[in-house]
Amino acid sequence: MNLSPALQKKYTEEQLSAREAQRLAEFIAWGPVVFQASRLMVKWGILDLLRDAECGLTRQEICEKTGLSDYAVKCLLEASLSIGTIFVNQETNRFSLSKTGWFLINDPATRVNLDFNHDVNYEGWFHLEESLKNGKPEGLKHFGDWPTVYEGLSSLPPQVQKSWFGFDHFYSDSSFPEALKIIFDEHHVQSLYDVGGNTGKWALQCVGYNEKVEVTILDLPQQIGMMQENIKGKKGAERIKGYGINLLDPNALFPKRKGGLDAIWMSQFLDCFSMEEIVGILKRAKAAMTPETRIYIMETLWDRQRYEPAAFCLTMTSLYFTAIANGNSKMYNTEDMEACIREAGLQIEQIHDHLGQGHSILVVKKRD
Repeated sequence: MNLSPALQKKYTEEQLSAREAQRLAEFIAWGPVVFQASRLMVKWGILDLLRDAECGLTRQEICEKTGLSDYAVKCLLEASLSIGTIFVNQETNRFSLSKTGWFLINDPATRVNLDFNHDVNYEGWFHLEESLKNGKPEGLKHFGDWPTVYEGLSSLPPQVQKSWFGFDHFYSDSSFPEALKIIFDEHHVQSLYDVGGNTGKWALQCVGYNEKVEVTILDLPQQIGMMQENIKGKKGAERIKGYGINLLDPNALFPKRKGGLDAIWMSQFLDCFSMEEIVGILKRAKAAMTPETRIYIMETLWDRQRYEPAAFCLTMTSLYFTAIANGNSKMYNTEDMEACIREAGLQIEQIHDHLGQGHSILVVKKRD
């Protein structure tokens, strides 16, 4: 395993004292209630109130400002002291925000993750054990009877949809500006397949950035419908087409483009499939390629992260795929992705690292 320098330090040797390790073990044991108590401190605005109060607030003042009972506020404040999101002044009994609490309410990634884990994952993770054993997303059942979350996206409750797309778009959107430069300024792409294009957000970015490019989105028929509704009337929409395809069907071939194809774009897409399925998808992509075509695989490969908290988020996200999304995929590392690319008869030509929130782009071509 070839870890980035930050991960080498964290993941290859003991960092904690025995007492620190014991506390972390208890933190894990109480993890579900740590999450919910902290979420309510955010939802009910208590952390915001403490941030904005120059000299802190007493418990009574928090009760008055929130309308919560003294019992509710006392429980949450005491729990938050132990969690580490707030401090208390023993002389004045006034509470103030800690650095951890500040990040909980001000870091955009943390807020997105908080909503995603509560609305999409929390109940489903109760079934993680069965999901790991069965290779199926057993935690998805409380939303509906679909084989994967993707078939059910258009039918999920509005708040769940909002948090799912908020999570999905947050991480990809931050990488789009740099990715557009790579695709159009460095490689001069004029025709592009957007595989798993979802709502058409990337396709709209492409046609807005380059006035000549033609984009075809390959996705499930129901997703194509959502995409067409989303792009309607927007600039460049006439250069975006949809092609309904079940990418899990090994007999569903990529369309061949007359005159050749410059690029096949796969952003946060291959992590939705098992390694065996990835190889199959890449083989079908290869069949639609010319020697000049390049596949651009944009993924948050956890082993290439510049900072360890990003790797933590990614390895935890793997368990969302296990219990909710599809039961057999994950956030991959470079070694795994490269193995799939080789098995499909392709090779990595170039890697661009550290785009946006920790993305890499693997530029892939037909094997020489």
